[in-house]
Amino acid sequence: MPEHTATNRPRILLLSAYDAGSHRRWREQLVATHPEFDWHTLALPPRFFQWRIRGNALSWFREPLLQESWDLLLVTSMVDLASLRGIHPHLAATPAILYMHENQFAYPDSGNQHSSAEPKMVNLYSVVAADTVLFNSDWNRRSFLEQAQAFLDKLPDGVPEGLIRTIDEKSRVLPVPVEDSLFAGDHCGVDRQCPHLVWNHRWEYDKGPDRLLLLLDALVARGQPFRISVVGEQFRNAPEAFRLIEQRHSERLVNFGFMASRDDYNRLLRQADVAVSTALHDFQGLAMLEAMASGCLALAPDRLAYPEYVPRNQRYPSHPGEPEAEALAAADRLAELLANPPLPSCPGEWRVSSLATRYGDIIRATLEKHGVS
Repeated sequence: MPEHTATNRPRILLLSAYDAGSHRRWREQLVATHPEFDWHTLALPPRFFQWRIRGNALSWFREPLLQESWDLLLVTSMVDLASLRGIHPHLAATPAILYMHENQFAYPDSGNQHSSAEPKMVNLYSVVAADTVLFNSDWNRRSFLEQAQAFLDKLPDGVPEGLIRTIDEKSRVLPVPVEDSLFAGDHCGVDRQCPHLVWNHRWEYDKGPDRLLLLLDALVARGQPFRISVVGEQFRNAPEAFRLIEQRHSERLVNFGFMASRDDYNRLLRQADVAVSTALHDFQGLAMLEAMASGCLALAPDRLAYPEYVPRNQRYPSHPGEPEAEALAAADRLAELLANPPLPSCPGEWRVSSLATRYGDIIRATLEKHGVS
């Protein structure tokens, strides 16, 4: 075991192999809320997905921090934990917590990606190699266990009996927390005549921008006035739907694009009326939770992690294979919300101040199990 620092704090190496916005905020928040541990961090930029998930252990091959000894490894779901321990044998006995921001078994296929089992195998090997597995939602946990079992059932032989049960036994649900500062006080109410909608997600196909376009077109066809902010993290190639949204609904756009200022983004959430999701995949939905904490009503499909915190009367029927039908269902639900607006539903259990203790307890329990106090 490593020698502790002068303050006798356990040394933790935190690894983030695809440090996208929510991953970065999660690790920075975790370090900031737990100064009782001696944190060191390695992070790789969120680009070149296929290489990043398969090659991160090689990218860190000569990393000096990985030559050291640690009390605990805390790694995200993109990290190839099994390969990392194999390349650095002195880490093989170091306890490891794996945080599953997402799982590769439940990602929808864009139709443009090279089909490969490699990302799924990285997830599977890492989950097997970890001492504790944390999922950010029960949907994430369930979808992993169910689809990993289905994947294993297709393999010809040599699959360990009860593997998924073993993984389940060391798995827990622990969400990414929402900053306490986002939680609104008194809400000024909803503009029922011309609501300000906000769509605040990654600009990628799995967040359903084509479905957002269909919803906005449906609202116009019904004569429903609205304003909308379409904001979120962008990557090299944005889906065509965003260009069409800007083209068809330019006069209704309040904000369009990435908001570099966190203060401006937080202010937008406090000013908006309804937070919209059209996602085909959202393993937790931090963007929706932040908007709800800020006082927005939610308008989300009845699938994924949303039933865990979005009230039933703010979820519209899910039609994954019928985007036009789903857009009409979302428009119907919005009309109901505007006709009789409910009080905002505050996701108080997701506050940093509510969840920080649970994170600390799990880290300490893992350390104590391996003889580190």
